[in-house]
Amino acid sequence: MRIIDIWEKDVLEASLDNLRAADSRIYTYSGNKADWSGMASSPLYADLIREIQAEGERLLDRPIPELTQEIYDLFELNGNRLIYEGLYFERRSRLTSFALLHCLFPEISEYRGALIETIEAVLEEQTWCLPAHMRGQSLERHIDLFASETGFALAEILAITELSLPAALREAMSEQIERRIFANYLDEQYPPYHWETADHNWAAVCAGSIGSAALLLELESERRAAIIHRAVRTMDCYLSGFGDDGACAEGPGYWNYGFGYFVYFADLLKRRTDGKADLLDSGHVRTIASFQQKAYLVRNRPANFSDAAHHVSVNMGLSDYLATQISGVSYAPISIRAGFTDDHCSRFAHALRNLVWYRPDAPRQLDWTSGSSYLADAQWLVSRVTTTAGSFGFAAKGGHNDEPHNHIDVGHFILIADDDPAFAVDLGSGEYTAQYFGEGRYGFDCNGAQGHSLPMVKGQLQSVGRTRAAVVRQVENGELEDRFELDMAACYPGSGLASCDRKFTWRKAGLVPELDLTDTFQFHEEGGPITEVIVSKCKPVVLAEGRIALTGSRHTAILSYEPRLLDVSYEERFYSNHSGEQESYYRISLHSTDVTSLNHAFNLNFKFQA
Repeated sequence: MRIIDIWEKDVLEASLDNLRAADSRIYTYSGNKADWSGMASSPLYADLIREIQAEGERLLDRPIPELTQEIYDLFELNGNRLIYEGLYFERRSRLTSFALLHCLFPEISEYRGALIETIEAVLEEQTWCLPAHMRGQSLERHIDLFASETGFALAEILAITELSLPAALREAMSEQIERRIFANYLDEQYPPYHWETADHNWAAVCAGSIGSAALLLELESERRAAIIHRAVRTMDCYLSGFGDDGACAEGPGYWNYGFGYFVYFADLLKRRTDGKADLLDSGHVRTIASFQQKAYLVRNRPANFSDAAHHVSVNMGLSDYLATQISGVSYAPISIRAGFTDDHCSRFAHALRNLVWYRPDAPRQLDWTSGSSYLADAQWLVSRVTTTAGSFGFAAKGGHNDEPHNHIDVGHFILIADDDPAFAVDLGSGEYTAQYFGEGRYGFDCNGAQGHSLPMVKGQLQSVGRTRAAVVRQVENGELEDRFELDMAACYPGSGLASCDRKFTWRKAGLVPELDLTDTFQFHEEGGPITEVIVSKCKPVVLAEGRIALTGSRHTAILSYEPRLLDVSYEERFYSNHSGEQESYYRISLHSTDVTSLNHAFNLNFKFQA
């Protein structure tokens, strides 16, 4: 049954009638008000609070950044997002930092004053949306991710600060949320927003933020129920983007983001309806909740396919809440806790819960435990191996070439160990620009097949499209060995391939693991040259014939191949990472010497030195 079928509008209205004013009670496990002074003085929270104080002290010495029209227009002029967004997100950092510091240390007038000044500046912003999200949209009516988040943040600040802010400011905050968010959301003279039927993070963040704000503010019950009913309908669309395996194809960072806002809304809805409406009471949702513990390879290094980052720290508030509420969800290692400034967008919803939902007494491991997972809908194999020699991770994917935040990467794989540079890397997300999401997307190495560990067939890279998909032939997860085999022929249209089988064998029995990769190509009538490509962060050193050393700071992996069949070359290539900084990687090319046969088979072996 779809979740929208469970609570109809009249049921929601009855459940949400005569709500008492929201305060910090609704965020705590105990149902009591948040013990801000207790957290401020507790050594168990000392590291978290020091981080907030450090950011607050930094910001006290800086003026509120000015968001000028000239800077706003840069995206339209040259596609640059980073300049405006850097200033915008510093304003949100001020909002988040000073709101929490004011609650933790109400006696410090500087924090209260800075919070009031920042709120006033946010209320004066021309739009709460980012320019990158405004193309073709009404400046007055549009609601994007960050407009909805801002409305939610202001509503939560009203709840947790209670009456400590000036009455006129509190009234202005409520009025702005009504004008910019609720009135636009419910205006029936316009069509629904594009994200209302989306099956990715936009749906959860926008609808979850709007619905949550409605649960926190004083609204007429019919109006509140209309907002919640519409938000729940969008949550149904969001959940439809997950297969039965619960995998987030956008990776654990976007899982943190989208699923996080789904959970925040679900929790507030459950509390405000006294448990009558529980979006978490679903087998599908419980499976999605366990995705985080399956997605990591080594510590905070995930299987970062698509636009995921190389390192994704854990929002400990969200993680601990799920482990507390849902059986089978593990507490994350404290060593990979997200620091206060790790979120460059400074989202208030995350930061608040990283305090009030954190369980300092939770039972935790030092690292994720060894184990393998196969996520059948996403077609991901993810494996962790920990021995006395270190921690090692391997991941490979099938899927198709039209996924959310799509990269052309069917058959691509990742191989890492401890804190070493990746031996086989996924470059993750590049710098987000207009061009990055435009027609030239696959010219960027982060996104195109040329920046992934994939074969070239007759000089041809894989193609984009939903039908450019893998056919999984075999999956075996064993205690000593994992096997994953898929056919990638559909990804090379016009190549003459009858089949293109890629087989991974991940051996886990020894002190250090070992990876075998076997590619078998069969052509219909006319063969052609094959180039095996390996993308690495480690500079390759060609040893004796048939061996290449990939050396990190702690481990070395030896890549072995048959020199009679393949000639080796490599190049260093550069790209702009998500922060706009230049990074490099090495593209190793192993060229077939026989270009006429109808059948080719190549074996590549990666073995870590013990």
